[in-house]
Amino acid sequence: MGSQVSSELQDIHVVVVGGGFGGIIAAQRLKSQNVKFTLIDMRDAFHHNIGALRASVQSGFARRTFIPYAETFGDSFVQGHVERVDTERQTVVLRGGREIQYTHLILCTGTDGPFPGRFNEAASYQTAIEKYEDFIKEIQAADSVLVVGGGSSGVEMAAEVKTAFPTKKVVLIHPKTDLGDPDLLPGVRDQAKQVLLEKGVELLLGEKVRDLHQLQLNTTQKDMEVTTEGGTKLHTDLIICCTGLRVNTLAYKSTLSSSMAEDGALRVNQHMQVEGFSNIFAAGDCANVNEPKMAYHAALHAEVAAANVINSISGRKLTTYQTGNITMVMAMGWNDGVGQFNGFQLPRFLVTFFKSRSLLVWKSWWDMNQKEH
Repeated sequence: MGSQVSSELQDIHVVVVGGGFGGIIAAQRLKSQNVKFTLIDMRDAFHHNIGALRASVQSGFARRTFIPYAETFGDSFVQGHVERVDTERQTVVLRGGREIQYTHLILCTGTDGPFPGRFNEAASYQTAIEKYEDFIKEIQAADSVLVVGGGSSGVEMAAEVKTAFPTKKVVLIHPKTDLGDPDLLPGVRDQAKQVLLEKGVELLLGEKVRDLHQLQLNTTQKDMEVTTEGGTKLHTDLIICCTGLRVNTLAYKSTLSSSMAEDGALRVNQHMQVEGFSNIFAAGDCANVNEPKMAYHAALHAEVAAANVINSISGRKLTTYQTGNITMVMAMGWNDGVGQFNGFQLPRFLVTFFKSRSLLVWKSWWDMNQKEH
């Protein structure tokens, strides 16, 4: 970057809302180019939630999945809850009234969903770790576990429980007959079903739990009765919900509603700019891009968004984001996994080696420029 661009950057202040997989990549790229930025998240540590389900069954693993922001970003990190974005005044308003000015905004608000797959609470990471450790005790106390939802999270959750506790009865219930993400190859989805059956997970497909919202979740209570909408009765000690992920729109829904798609994600162009704004970008799950919502994609979006903040200032041509063939892998316990790469089904041993054993925890510590401790 030339001196002219460097002087122009002095008046720039980029606010990144959300410190998930996209947010930390955007912040790191801005930091590397000496662009003034503020990263805002309601927690005090990045959560490597790819490892959340392992942290639910293996004591000590949760500690590896939380990485403090302050050690990486120092004073450029602010812990707070964004209540709204004022696009006219170019300010981000935090709960409590604090306002942070921006010249450019990158929204990386992600998705919200039920614990243990998500931990979206304004709590310290020590508190978060304790919550996962407490949840392990609930699983340990249960003789039978019912996992509700057969998308990727439900499949991985059932596999994690059965791998860690092979003598427990684990039942997965799903309203469809196919498991996993719809974007997975049919062969991969069939393989996921095969792995679960090999592990001893019982599958109840084509059925839906009746009145799920009225049931006690994540707490062991012996011999709870669960009824499906088809009339089937089940008895279980612990119910884990792996459904209901939704885009986290709280930060922007009041002022960017005209740019929102039906699911709450923000419509973006090929440069990751939010529809109607040249200085507001969206990355990750809150960007309406036609591809699966994955950490891998969030990081790619954020790279483009951060690059285009700098490109727009320097008058350079904006970088374009293009979707490609879907690469997706599912860890099914530490000792198995299924997936695909660039349209080809992967051997199970490869997924196990590259993802299932470590759940890529090392990569987030690397991205945060910290050593695991």
